[in-house]
Amino acid sequence: EITLHVGAGTFKPVKSEEIAGHTMHSEWIAVRRETIARLLRHGGQCIAVGTTSVRTLESLYYIGVMLRRRPDATQDDLHVPQWLPYDYADSDGSPLSTVEALQEVADYLDRNGLPVLHASTQLLIAPGYTYHVVRTMVTNFHQPKSTLLLLVSAFVGGDWRRIYDYALSHDFRFLSYGDSSLLNY
Repeated sequence: EITLHVGAGTFKPVKSEEIAGHTMHSEWIAVRRETIARLLRHGGQCIAVGTTSVRTLESLYYIGVMLRRRPDATQDDLHVPQWLPYDYADSDGSPLSTVEALQEVADYLDRNGLPVLHASTQLLIAPGYTYHVVRTMVTNFHQPKSTLLLLVSAFVGGDWRRIYDYALSHDFRFLSYGDSSLLNY
């Protein structure tokens, strides 16, 4: 069980010509220590149901990166800025593995006697993003010019048009109460 408090910004269309001109909103996340342990037992990889779950799970990786750099951070310090994944390089040139990043989160929770991680994320997943935790995703079909479609595009290596053309030609229903797709990274 994970929680992402979805804000209205999730549905805000991207209006800028370049993705760099879009400001992603912040959302609060909560992840139980037990969930981190389960992810670690599965090599740090999972199947996510819904794009909000994807954003939360992928944010965990970058929270682990931040904790590696600053293990004394408070929960208020644990905020994933939207461009962190694209700017990230570990100080020694080698990025953390997913398991290492998740272990940083687990160790942080243990050190502080916390059963739940509370943090915030502004993570913008767009083409060029490297997925760390999510390997398979169940999601609906999303609106054009949405950050959710960017997330899907990044997941399928930019091949979203073929998938959406198939859905349109077969009368699939779109948006929150529509049909779903099962996608692999």
